[in-house]
Amino acid sequence: WIGEHVGTFLDAASNTYANKADARLKIQLDRTAQQLIATQLSDGYLGTYTMDRHWKSWDVWNHKYTLVGLLSYYSVSGYKPALEAAERVGDLLCKTFGNAKGQLDIIEAGTHMGMAATSVLDPMTDLYRYTGNKKYLDFCSYIISSYEQPNGSKIISTLNSIGDVHKTANAKAYEMLSNLVGITKLYKITGDEQLLKPVLKAWQDIVEKRLYISGATSSFEHFKDDHLLPAGEKDNVGEGCVSTTWIQLNYQLFCLNGKLQFLDEVERTVYNQLTAAENPQTGCVSYFTPLMGVKSYGCNITCCLSSVPRGISMIPQFVNGKMDGNPSFLFYQPGVYTTRINNKDKTQVSFTTTTDFLKDSIVEIEVNPNVKSKFSIAFRKPYWTGDFNLFVNNVKQETGISNVVLVNRVWNAHDKITIKMSLPIKVLDGGVSYPNAIALQRGPQILTFDQNIQSIDAQKIVIVPANIKISDAQNKLPKGWVGTQSYQLPVTIDGQATSIVLVPFADASQTGGKIETWF
Repeated sequence: WIGEHVGTFLDAASNTYANKADARLKIQLDRTAQQLIATQLSDGYLGTYTMDRHWKSWDVWNHKYTLVGLLSYYSVSGYKPALEAAERVGDLLCKTFGNAKGQLDIIEAGTHMGMAATSVLDPMTDLYRYTGNKKYLDFCSYIISSYEQPNGSKIISTLNSIGDVHKTANAKAYEMLSNLVGITKLYKITGDEQLLKPVLKAWQDIVEKRLYISGATSSFEHFKDDHLLPAGEKDNVGEGCVSTTWIQLNYQLFCLNGKLQFLDEVERTVYNQLTAAENPQTGCVSYFTPLMGVKSYGCNITCCLSSVPRGISMIPQFVNGKMDGNPSFLFYQPGVYTTRINNKDKTQVSFTTTTDFLKDSIVEIEVNPNVKSKFSIAFRKPYWTGDFNLFVNNVKQETGISNVVLVNRVWNAHDKITIKMSLPIKVLDGGVSYPNAIALQRGPQILTFDQNIQSIDAQKIVIVPANIKISDAQNKLPKGWVGTQSYQLPVTIDGQATSIVLVPFADASQTGGKIETWF
C-alpha cells in the first residue's frame, strides 16, 4: 500500500496550489509528477510490486491513488504527459480485469472482500470525464457488476435490502466509503437511480446510528453496531482516512442536489474530527483521534498522514459556490471569492470576506462587481446558530425561516455585508456508550477539557445542565499554545463549586494532555 502516498501527496498539493499559487509548492508538484511518470512501465504499470506480485494485494489500490494524483495535478497544471500517464493506467486496468478469457477478477485483486480494489471506481469516473473514452465508463460498469459476484462485497444489494453499513461486506469504513464516492460519481454520469439509492441509504444509516459528535464514523477502522460509539484511546476512534472520505462523500452528495444536510456533515467533521487529527504545533497526524484520552500524533508515514492533509486541502472547495446560479456563502471563512454572475453579460464580482466569527460572531463581506449590477447572493444559515442577522450597508435584511437567505438587489462597488450569528451552547447526550454523561458543542465546535491546561482529575468533574454558561478564558491558555479559543465553565468537583477551562476538540491534546469530552 506504500504506493498510495505519491498520489495522495499530488492530490493534496494540487488542491493547495489551486487555492494559493505558491511557487515553491509548484516546484515540488512538478518534480514529483515528473519523477512518478518516469517510473511508468511500457505497459502502463505504475505500482510498487515486483513483476511476480502484480495485482495480488494492494496493487489496484495504489493505481487508484496514482490516478487521483495525476488527474489532480493535470487539473492545475495542464501538463499533458500527466493525463497521458493516467490514460495508460486506465488502459492497463481495462485490459487486465474483466470477464473475458484471460482477464483477472478485480475482487481477487484487493483486500476487504475486494472493496480496496473496486474503489478505483472513483478516479476511473474522473478519467472518463477528462477523456470521454467509453471504455473507461464500461470498466466502471464492470466494477458495479463485480460487487454482486459470489465473492463480491454485495455493497449495492445489501444496502438496498437492509440499509445497514455495519452488516454490509466486512463493514470496513474507509474502503466502503471510497466505493460509495465512486458510485455517486458514476450516478452523476449515467443518471441511473439504482446507483444513488444505496448511497443515500448508507448515508442515512451512518448519520442516524454510527456518527460521533465530532463527525467521526469508525472504531477500529470499521462501522460498529447501532449507536455504539466508544470514544477512548483503546477504541481506535475515527481513522483519519475515514474522516476525509466521509467528507468527500458528503461533498459529492451536496454538489449533486444542493441539500444542506450534506454540507452540515462536511462542516461537523471539518471543524472537529478532521482538524483534530493534525497537531497544530508540529503538523504530525494521529491515525486514530480519541475524544477521551491522549491523541497519539506521529510523523511516520501512514495512510492517515497522507489522508488528513488531503482532507484539509479540500476545505476551500466548501466555502463558496453557486446555488441555483447565485454566488453563495456556505462556510464563513476569510478570503477572496471571485466569480461570474452569468455567462450572458460577463458580469464578474469579487467578494472579500473578513471574519473570526468563532471569537466574535461577526462576518464582514465587501462586494465588488466590475459593473453596477442586480443579482442575488445566497447565504447558508448554519444549523447550529440561534440568531442569524444580515445587514447590507447597515440596513437589516429579512432572513426568514429558511436555511438559505437570498438577498436580491442592485450591487455597487464596496457594498458591505455584515452577518451577526449567535453561537449557542448545545448539550449533547452520551447515548448508549456514555449514559448519564453529556458533551458540549459551541457553534460548530465540540468543546473538550485538556489536563495540560488544568491539572484536575477529569473523572471528578460534574456539570450541572442548568448551570451551563461559558465565558471567555483566553488568559488561561499556556505559553506556546496554538489557537486562541478557551472558555470557562462552572462545574462541581467533589461537591465543591469551581470552574474548568474548555478548548475546541480540534485544539486539544496538542501538548500531549489527556482530554475529556464526555462528562
